[in-house]
Amino acid sequence: MALNPNHAFEDLDDIKCAIAEKNCTPERADFLKKLLEFNGFTVIVVKSPPPKAAPAKPAAPANSDEPVVEAPAPPPPPDTYTVGVTDVSFSPINAVFNRELKTPEGKVVTSDYWKQREEKPNGEKWYWSH
Repeated sequence: MALNPNHAFEDLDDIKCAIAEKNCTPERADFLKKLLEFNGFTVIVVKSPPPKAAPAKPAAPANSDEPVVEAPAPPPPPDTYTVGVTDVSFSPINAVFNRELKTPEGKVVTSDYWKQREEKPNGEKWYWSH
């Protein structure tokens, strides 16, 4: 584990990787994989382990007159994935804010594009041009 929690490392499929994102949906993992591979990184995507279950509530005391009703089992958690790259010097924060990543259209990847808040980057927006 790195000293900086924003630059995490993990073994994915027995390969040391810098983590791009954890616990992401299959669609998000696909988006990140395509973007990072376009930028020349070798991407490893593995299924994240399921979250730990909460401890069961204790049953009602034995001397209670109320019948014990079992709560329905919660639905299984959705499948999530961990996305990593084999270049251990990769940091998603540095890559986005240092303007190191490009979209397939040749535009710079912005924070909004990385977080999928916009479909395509709509050009440079400088604070002094408004």
